[in-house]
Amino acid sequence: MIRSIDALPLSDNRVLLRVDFNVPLDDNRNVTNDRRIGESLPTIEKIIREGGKAILMSHLGRPKGEHKEEFSLKPVAQRLSEMLQQDVPLVPDCVGTEVERMVSQMKNGDVLLLENLRFHPEEEKNDKGFAQGLASLAHVYINDAFGTAHRAHASTAGVAEFAQEKGAGYLLLKEVKFLGDAVDNPTRPLVAILGGSKISGKIDVINTLLDKCDTILIGGAMVFTFLKAEGKEIGSSLLETDRVEMAGEILRKAEEEGVELVLPQDIVVADKFAEDARREIVSVDAIPSDMMGLDIGPMTCQKFVELITEAKTVVWNGPMGVFEMEPFALGTRSVAEGLVLATRNGATTIVGGGDSAAAIAQFGLESQVSHVSTGGGASLKFLEGKELPGVKALEEQNIERLNGE
Repeated sequence: MIRSIDALPLSDNRVLLRVDFNVPLDDNRNVTNDRRIGESLPTIEKIIREGGKAILMSHLGRPKGEHKEEFSLKPVAQRLSEMLQQDVPLVPDCVGTEVERMVSQMKNGDVLLLENLRFHPEEEKNDKGFAQGLASLAHVYINDAFGTAHRAHASTAGVAEFAQEKGAGYLLLKEVKFLGDAVDNPTRPLVAILGGSKISGKIDVINTLLDKCDTILIGGAMVFTFLKAEGKEIGSSLLETDRVEMAGEILRKAEEEGVELVLPQDIVVADKFAEDARREIVSVDAIPSDMMGLDIGPMTCQKFVELITEAKTVVWNGPMGVFEMEPFALGTRSVAEGLVLATRNGATTIVGGGDSAAAIAQFGLESQVSHVSTGGGASLKFLEGKELPGVKALEEQNIERLNGE
């Protein structure tokens, strides 16, 4: 059981809120995509509305345990101030006397943002002393950072041991519900679409979904390892030689379990990895030896969209091709548009973060599906059936509390 923010004592209390404000910045250090900030606004606004004092903490980038100005959360504090329409001061550190001084002066409804957690090496090491220092700032701890829930860091797992009251924010609860229902209690048919460059990063999720899905659609460069397992010519396409045997085993397992595992029928091939490459559309049985596959072909797009629109639950993780280059974006765009159609038909459609989330945002379709996850790695771990330390920490603590009452 995870306690919701709605069950926590917010009024007159200091609330330490872990958010995921790891947002992209341009060369002038302006926030270029504030979606992750926006997704946590309902939780922050709830704390303000209830008369709590919100102390926000996040990481940004990979400063590797050192204070580096280019990784400061200052532009995030500025953007959050605009979005909340109230001043959000940036605290110069996340532990220490100056932090304690600024926190002690907070009034009900105030919001502070602590400086980048990863300026301290103790954060990623899940150092107990550092976690205790964070927890000492507040009476209530809330995790609303699904994007980092798969990491056992001080601010996600460690701090929960020392918090007097703890629970989950609205975003974390939403992520866990959508992804949990999709794999554990789906309305069928359940269709999973898996793409990306390497099969090695998706083996666990494929094996887990084979036990849960009705249909699995495979796209992206990982397709070529499957095609090689079928004995096909793949030209100079990306290949994981050490995963060919495993790909063959997955194909056999799918057949044995009656799961429809659908590989592309046709491929867009190119003579080089470039936007101005010479392109051809070929059957998967006729890939030229001197060309590489960079997208699924139009017949495959049509087939995938048909299967997606017949589904009642759809989970998508990984692009179908090199969508960043317009000539090789059709497959990924088609899948995104298929999800939109399925959503209109009443299906629950979930985009699993990372490159898929970037793609659907690039096509301007993210508001037309049921849910776009804010966590790429976290959503993948969740779909693999793995425990997320940031979520587990909340569950264990709450169970201990409940048993002690």
